[in-house]
Amino acid sequence: MGNLLTGYFSDWLRWCNTLLNRFAWGPATLTLLAVSGLMFSFGTGFFQLRHIRLWWFSTLGATFHSKNGPLCKRKSSITGFQSACTALAATLGTGNIAGVATAIAAGGPGAVFWMWISAFFGTMTGYAENLLAGLYRGRNSKGEPIGGAMFYIEQGLGCRWLALLFSFFCILGSLGMGDMAQANSIATGLQDAFGVPPLLTGLAVAGAVGFAMLGGIQRMGRITERLVPFMAIGYTSAAVCVILANWQSVPEVLHSILQQAFNLQAGLGGLAGYGMKQALRVGVARGVSSNEAGLGSSVMANSAAGNPPVIQGMWGIFEVAVDTLLMCTLTALAILCSGVYDPVRYSTALGTEAFSSLPNGAALTADAFRSVFGSGGGALIAVSLMLFAFSTLLGWSYYGERAVEYLFGPKALVPYKLLYLTCIVIGCVARLDLVWQISDTFNGLMVPPNLLAVLWLSPQVFRETRRFFRTKANQRCTETAPM
Repeated sequence: MGNLLTGYFSDWLRWCNTLLNRFAWGPATLTLLAVSGLMFSFGTGFFQLRHIRLWWFSTLGATFHSKNGPLCKRKSSITGFQSACTALAATLGTGNIAGVATAIAAGGPGAVFWMWISAFFGTMTGYAENLLAGLYRGRNSKGEPIGGAMFYIEQGLGCRWLALLFSFFCILGSLGMGDMAQANSIATGLQDAFGVPPLLTGLAVAGAVGFAMLGGIQRMGRITERLVPFMAIGYTSAAVCVILANWQSVPEVLHSILQQAFNLQAGLGGLAGYGMKQALRVGVARGVSSNEAGLGSSVMANSAAGNPPVIQGMWGIFEVAVDTLLMCTLTALAILCSGVYDPVRYSTALGTEAFSSLPNGAALTADAFRSVFGSGGGALIAVSLMLFAFSTLLGWSYYGERAVEYLFGPKALVPYKLLYLTCIVIGCVARLDLVWQISDTFNGLMVPPNLLAVLWLSPQVFRETRRFFRTKANQRCTETAPM
């Protein structure tokens, strides 16, 4: 009887989540994402393209400056590079490996073109929300700079209840997609590749994440600035090897991407692959997809660096570019160039029940790597998935902390940390199909309150951008003026 009631409740919960998910990632949300990217791209004169040299050398390039450089570490904060690594730790998730492959399976090679288009405009959504977070920023009890979408929703939009709702969705998303789902990926990968018991994995991962959380954003920044470049360079190097091994196929692949780009099926799949956080119901909900532009989450990590608002916005561009235009593109090209993608099989199965039985995205990507590295390719993908999932655990633990502190105050941080670590162990030993789906819904529900505030405050984004360039122009005039 108990099992029967549990089954009915599970079915009812799944049905309710399906309806809510259609709203969370429905036309209204996708329209907000599109309008935001287009508005800030045109409104800034395509900042992401025209000033590519500026934002590149103001972000990654500035990390090589001297201690007196523009992004040096400030008191009670972290460097811009550490904040970006923390943000990338959350965005460089399993979606970069599995989500892109799922998009290709759903939409064919043309999906990659729409991934590029979505990412191109999404860079400016990331710029706008990060700039606003730099304008509406406070300090915690330790004197550390803190910020996030909830601050500019309340202070800029003047709508505290909407900020509280955003924080609530962020907490649930952090415990689900950012916590249990990622821990489950690590446990599954270690068990399949090396036979490690899931409970042992859960305890070890919880201990490692707990160690990082106890040290605050400073310790997390130090960990992610070492972990993120290592895993990103390692994975991209392997993907480049796969592409170079099949370099003769590159022209044909690029032609097929452009040729199929304007097929409706490809367009929908492309948007799903770029993700905008597990979007469009084609299976991307089974991994943290792409770069979270528009979600309002990464701004919490970037705010901890205390950068000037426009510089903080540039880090938003950098993160989207690295996550999607680089990492996701390499995954897509590796799959398509290796020849493991079977267009007849996937186009026939798409839209039918048979699609649910197709290999998941990670398996498709693993097949591409095996074509060059043999059996080691599968192990490489397994290790990459584990590292990417672990980095997501670190990033989302910080996002959850900021949301909890905003919603319940500093006293709630210790209970949240204990709950977060407990959920890691639960995620490793439990089946989480429904958790993936529900977490995806809560992440989608973060988009409307965030982007409504970002669009409402768009005049401030344009004003701060113009002021930044006027200041730079005045500085150049002063430097070149005769003595």
